[in-house]
Amino acid sequence: MLRTKSSKKALRQSFRRKKQNLQRKTNLKKAIKTYQRFINAHKLEEAKKSLSEVYKLADKTAKANTIKKGKADRIKSRLSQLLVKAKSSKTSS
Repeated sequence: MLRTKSSKKALRQSFRRKKQNLQRKTNLKKAIKTYQRFINAHKLEEAKKSLSEVYKLADKTAKANTIKKGKADRIKSRLSQLLVKAKSSKTSS
């Protein structure tokens, strides 16, 4: 049982922050999945638009310290490599 007023407030804050962090992570994951669907369907124009959305969400999530900056950079790098690979495979076939 929480006793002090400050501990009750801290608990409320932690619940609020946890909810926001989970929301940010799920939005990022959804954006990544839609991007990957576009890549798998060879819809490269839509994938390119979706990639900028993923970049934006990854940077915002990292700025809020929900994920680390290195992880955001890694996500962006790997997803952009997918696009390059998809473009090269489409031109070769």
